[in-house]
Amino acid sequence: MYKYIRGQYRDHSHHLFIPRTVTVTRGHPLRLEERRFLHKHRKGFFTILDAVGLDERFKVTIPLLLRQIEGLKLLHKTRNPKTADDKRIVAIRPLRKLGGGAVKPFSLDDTEDDDEDSDDIILLEKKIKSCSMPEPAMKVCMKEMKRLKKMPQSMPEYALTRNYLELMSELPWSKSTTDQLDIRAARILLDNDHYAMAKLKRRVLEYLAVRQLKNNLKGPILCFVGPPGVGKTSVGRSIAKTLGREFHRIALGGVCDQSDIRGHRRTYVGSMPGRIINGLKIVGVNNPVFLLDEVDKLGKSLQGDPAAALLEVLDPEQNHSFTDHYLNVAFDLSQVLFIATANSTATIPPALLDRMEVLEVPGYSQEEKLEIAHRHLIAKQLAQHGLTPEQIQIPPETTLEIITRYTREAGVRSLDRRLGAVCRAVAVKVAEGQHRHGKSETSDVTDVEGESFACSQVFERLNQPGVAIGLAWTPLGGEIMFVEASRMDGEGQLTLTGQLGDVMKESAHLAISWLRSNAKKFQLTNDLLDSTDIHLHFPAGAVTKDGPSAGVAIVTCLASLFSGRLVCSDVAMTGEITLRGLVLPVGGIKDKVLAAHRAKLKRVILPQRNEKDLEEIPPNVRRDLTFIFAGSLEDVLNAAFDGGFFRKRGQELLNSKL
Repeated sequence: MYKYIRGQYRDHSHHLFIPRTVTVTRGHPLRLEERRFLHKHRKGFFTILDAVGLDERFKVTIPLLLRQIEGLKLLHKTRNPKTADDKRIVAIRPLRKLGGGAVKPFSLDDTEDDDEDSDDIILLEKKIKSCSMPEPAMKVCMKEMKRLKKMPQSMPEYALTRNYLELMSELPWSKSTTDQLDIRAARILLDNDHYAMAKLKRRVLEYLAVRQLKNNLKGPILCFVGPPGVGKTSVGRSIAKTLGREFHRIALGGVCDQSDIRGHRRTYVGSMPGRIINGLKIVGVNNPVFLLDEVDKLGKSLQGDPAAALLEVLDPEQNHSFTDHYLNVAFDLSQVLFIATANSTATIPPALLDRMEVLEVPGYSQEEKLEIAHRHLIAKQLAQHGLTPEQIQIPPETTLEIITRYTREAGVRSLDRRLGAVCRAVAVKVAEGQHRHGKSETSDVTDVEGESFACSQVFERLNQPGVAIGLAWTPLGGEIMFVEASRMDGEGQLTLTGQLGDVMKESAHLAISWLRSNAKKFQLTNDLLDSTDIHLHFPAGAVTKDGPSAGVAIVTCLASLFSGRLVCSDVAMTGEITLRGLVLPVGGIKDKVLAAHRAKLKRVILPQRNEKDLEEIPPNVRRDLTFIFAGSLEDVLNAAFDGGFFRKRGQELLNSKL
């Protein structure tokens, strides 16, 4: 007899699904799906009943079950399960235990992917536990791991949480490199990589010496300030090589979002950690050398001020617990050696500048450039152009000719490009088979580079009264600056041109006021000052100029204009003035003196209190120049004019009205 017992058609003799005779138990009517199934497969069931042996019945039954399973799979794909736990598993019970083996339950889901994901989560958990991270960070990771295990993979937060845990496991919480503390080897390595830069090398050796005495020394925060092309970035890489540490460069030029430093919060789509944490992940140690390049060119926008976000990073008292918005846990940055580079400190916020140890990196003299070219630049250019030392030899005379006539900069980038042009010209001849082995002469350089564009115009422009030479500091190094003045009949007005800043305009008014108050002493007619309009012009009008150091040059220019005497053509000057005629000290002395040396001037007038700055100037430059230190404007005028400014003149000069 065959009975229907809640979804089962059982043959009591063979325990097989048989729909021949159906007896419906009272209170349990057939479902609509079951009726359709019986009607659709009635022929198959009859075939099963006709088969007597079990082997024949299995051969007929298995295809029928496979078709039913495929249908259920398709039905399962069309439905969206409410939760991941609501997974329908169709289990086919064994019809009979054959040899004691059991049939494995069948799952509609791909169990292989689930097993792989579960294995990855287990490995991730083991990796987190072996990271030796601090207690607060470990608690956060374990909490997120518990959430990840309960979270279905289809949720968007699953990937975010997993990425967060993977980042936490990859950060170097306790992994560090061992510093190389051999001071002699460090000095040799620094001298081989870089010429000059004595102050920077001394600071690195001091750090190594203190590091030998104290193991838990915090990393210093240095700021290299100097013109482009002097090697600020490359010396940072050499410092990392000297210490035996990993090196990572972070370019901050144009960054205007604080999230680049602190990271994004994980609530945002596409959130990621900041550049500091990402750099630690890349280097894989917690004591690398971080180079913050172009820190003076940080921007500011509606997304925040990245310079303010750097305050915590570059503060030795705070960076031991730096908190990135993405991590939301503290990370110790106290062992990181931060090196910032800048062309000028004027655009760095004072609060940020106060946290860094500023080291000036001035420009190179001609002798230093010559040494750098023959130590590093020429060999680099030969390697880049596939030439050998036998094919081209650049003697020091030719290199010096290139430096003096075709370059005028504080660094060596233009010199490097000029040497590259010479190598390319030789490479063309070698490729054509026309080059003969020998040295590059000056005439060859002229054929390659063309006519010199750095011809000196000092002596040509100082051939009339009312012209003086000042010295200016720019982010590109020191420069000589001409000051020109002219007068015409008028009402005593002062006109200033040349894109001057407010400080330089005030210096011009100070110069006029001081000359008027001392007109009798200098035997200048006050009528000229009262009834004459004065026009002061600073050439290179497209360049913005500002600063107090042009005061003495303006006074000398006006004194030359009203006295009719020429300023000495071999003298340049710098210094700030006061209303009482004092000369105050200024900065950038080395760059300014090197600019005067490049312009082939012979004398430089400096403030008296800047005499101590001559120690930074190379000895060969000090030998070529004569320095005159002035404490007042009278000393400046006596040194700027041939024979002194107080030379007795004829009685035809009118007495002053003052």
